[in-house]
Amino acid sequence: MLQIYDKLLQFPLFQGMSHAELMQVVAHTKMDFTRYDAGKKIVREGDEVTHLLFLVSGEIEATTASDDHGYRVVEHISAPYILQPERLFGIRQRYTTSFRAEDDCHFITIDKQEVLLLLETQLVFRLNMLNLMATDAQRLSRQPWRSVATSLRTAMTRFFIFHTLRPAGHKTYYILMTRLAAELGCSRLEVSNELNAMQAEHLLSLHRGRIVIPLLERLLM
Repeated sequence: MLQIYDKLLQFPLFQGMSHAELMQVVAHTKMDFTRYDAGKKIVREGDEVTHLLFLVSGEIEATTASDDHGYRVVEHISAPYILQPERLFGIRQRYTTSFRAEDDCHFITIDKQEVLLLLETQLVFRLNMLNLMATDAQRLSRQPWRSVATSLRTAMTRFFIFHTLRPAGHKTYYILMTRLAAELGCSRLEVSNELNAMQAEHLLSLHRGRIVIPLLERLLM
């Protein structure tokens, strides 16, 4: 029980709970413990979200595609991490990202009915969930109101950042320069020149049909 206690404390939904509150959660909440071997698919884009999936150990690969699947972004995410908790409720309760285990991964899973019970009985859990949802909504609502990018470099950086689950770490963008130019409202030549300049600065590397960024946060420096 103490091991579960320590693992739950890694996640923001349980932070701030007293020892007694968390022990009550562990004792009265039905939880499943799942292992995914390296290479195994965890969830696919479009799958219904019926549980909260808490990655407690290992690393996963997250792939998110545009609506028309004309481009996609692959990210590598290490534990601790919750797989799209905002998708458990709302108008579309389905995953928008596919997740795959990169090495042996362990999860704690809590189904929706148990989450609803936690929201009803645990004030700190309820506040943490509200804060998580509100923070995400506030961040997204401000994006259309940001000042216009004053350079192609800034516009490109924003594109890379806005199309991630976590705005840091290793990212691979599978996108053609013509599509990136269309998304940014400029010419393919302008995109090519800027990307080659960024490659010369060791910010990214260019490959056929893909752009690899080792550390996304370096683009903001």
